[in-house]
Parts: sequence; C-alpha cells; structure tokens
Amino acid sequence: MPDVREIAEEIVGREGGFVNDPDDPGGATNHGVTLPTLRRLGIDVNRDTRIDVADVKALSRAQAVEIYLKHYFEAPGIGALPEALQASVFDMYVNAGGNAVKILQRLLTDMGFPCEPDGEIGPQTIRAAQAGFEAAPAHLVDAYGIARRNYYYALADKRPASRKYARAKDGGKGGWIKRAEAFIAPKYQLTAAQHQARVAAWG
Repeated sequence: MPDVREIAEEIVGREGGFVNDPDDPGGATNHGVTLPTLRRLGIDVNRDTRIDVADVKALSRAQAVEIYLKHYFEAPGIGALPEALQASVFDMYVNAGGNAVKILQRLLTDMGFPCEPDGEIGPQTIRAAQAGFEAAPAHLVDAYGIARRNYYYALADKRPASRKYARAKDGGKGGWIKRAEAFIAPKYQLTAAQHQARVAAWG
C-alpha cells in the first residue's frame, strides 16, 4: 500500500477543483473540501475573518491534503484498521464522513463479527475489522468496495438529483461508481450491461 500522504494526494486528484453544484448537498467544494467543512474546522484560508465561498476557492491542493491527513485519516483513527483496508476507508471517509465507517461496521456484522454501526472507529470495530481480515484476507477489501458501490447506488435510488454522480450522461458508470470500483478487483467490477441493468429503473 502507498503511504498515507500518497493516498491523500490521490484522493485530491480524484476530487477535482472548485465546483459549486446546486445538486450537491455539500455546496461549494474545492479539492473535495466543502464550505461547511472549513467552517466546522475553523479554517479561514484567506484570513479575512470570514469563512465563506472565497475561502473554498482559495484553498490550495497542499492545504486540502493536510486537511485530509489530519481530519479524515488521523482524527477518525483509520490507521488502526488493517492496512489493506485503510486506503478505501480513507477515500470513502473523505466522500461520506462517518458513513464510511458504518458501511464497514455493517459489513463486518454481516460476516459474523458484530459491531455497532455508530460511525466511530473504537476498540470493538478495530477488533471486528482485524478478525474479519484474518478470516477473509483475500476478500475483505473487495467486499468493502462492493458495499461502497451498493451504498452509492442506494443513495441515488432515493435521491434523483444525485443520480448524475452514479450514472454518466452516456449511461455508463458515473464518478461515484468508478470511485468505488477503483478499490475493487477487476473480476468484481460490474460490466457496462450490469451497470445499465442496475440503473434502468431510473428512467
């Protein structure tokens, strides 16, 4: 596995630059960092005593990497999980916050290693993750990636405005699905036909 900083750099690369999509609940975003995130962390990028969209625009790639390392890897304790899982959970935490951990917790519970789906990486979750990895070292990472993919599809099922993130304009896989499948072995990735069948009900 690449080191954590390299993973953070890759995440920033996937997130892209400044966007302010009205369909994105996060609002204005730059390198994946949202305005609510800057306000929650108290980061006044341009030091004008206000934290607003101008700060989102001013955020540099290097600053985004540091935010991810400190607040999305170190703070939630992702480093305590089995190393093989860390990159995918880290990437998902940036994208979905505590839901990234809840997805893992539900997966581990389904595997027979119960833990409360509270979105927190505590001793119970760490033990369950270690046990799950020991039981299925060749499959846990793929299973988590598949669970991520299912989460994205389910989110788009419920929220039509989010479907453009799961399905591209040409009907192919959208950014969310490609993002999840970046951490899934090719043999478990959906074919174009399987993806189209999954989203057919969206019209």
